[in-house]
Amino acid sequence: MDFISVSSIHSNWNALHMKNSPLTYLRKNIRLSLLALFVLMSLSSVLHGQQKDIVIDEDLAKNAEKMKVKMGTQWMGKIFKFKFGDYAVTDSKNGWTTTTGGTNFWGTKARSESSNEFSFDLTDKSLSEKAVVNAASSISSEEIRSFTIFSTLAIGSDELLKSAHNFSAFITTTLDEDDTWVMIKSLEDGSQANYEFRAFLTNRDRTIQIERTTSNRNGQDSRSIPAKGYEFIENGKSLCAVQYYGGGMMGMNKNIIWLRSDLDPKDELMLAAAMTALMQVDVSTTFSLD
Repeated sequence: MDFISVSSIHSNWNALHMKNSPLTYLRKNIRLSLLALFVLMSLSSVLHGQQKDIVIDEDLAKNAEKMKVKMGTQWMGKIFKFKFGDYAVTDSKNGWTTTTGGTNFWGTKARSESSNEFSFDLTDKSLSEKAVVNAASSISSEEIRSFTIFSTLAIGSDELLKSAHNFSAFITTTLDEDDTWVMIKSLEDGSQANYEFRAFLTNRDRTIQIERTTSNRNGQDSRSIPAKGYEFIENGKSLCAVQYYGGGMMGMNKNIIWLRSDLDPKDELMLAAAMTALMQVDVSTTFSLD
């Protein structure tokens, strides 16, 4: 006759008790609830046609190659190693960001200025042709801040008075080294400034307008932070578009490029370089001025 030890019975009873304990039951219900919530949110996005990427011109969407961008890494003295389609950043320099500014004695008024310069080569897959980009960016701001007396008491309010973000880039390609394109982007905002955004790309003979766009342009994205990007338009025709932020709290590294399939090689290389420059400068300012 086999004897069952008291310790064995006690151990088995504990295991059974833990398996059916209120805590275990609660954990199972939480997991099931979270799974059901995830499924419902996914179905809701599909049923309501929620827009995830930036809204672009329908003709561009039909006649362009949509390319996901690999950002790579950004080492000291270098920009991100962007790569998409047939193009990749093969060489770059990223200068130090210099910042100046100050506050008044009580810390209720503040101003700051920062600037940065970078350059890079964007090369096609054959390594036979490349675009050379030299760019500069500057940001300035003036703001007032509340004065904290106790942890629960403050006087005044926080307010952005003026902010300005200016960006410029010079682009040349080996396909036509005498054809230099200049890209300008500026944004002004604040309670003491008229909101103004303007951006364009020109070589004097031609001017391509650069327009901001988001995934919520048509009201189809309920996320608090939509996807953000730009669309390049010449004489009413959309040539290309770039998404530099994918929306939501995890929108970094969700960059997308759209390039029309009927562009000539020179324009395609130049536009690819311009969009790469915008990705580099806007990745770092997504949650500031843009």
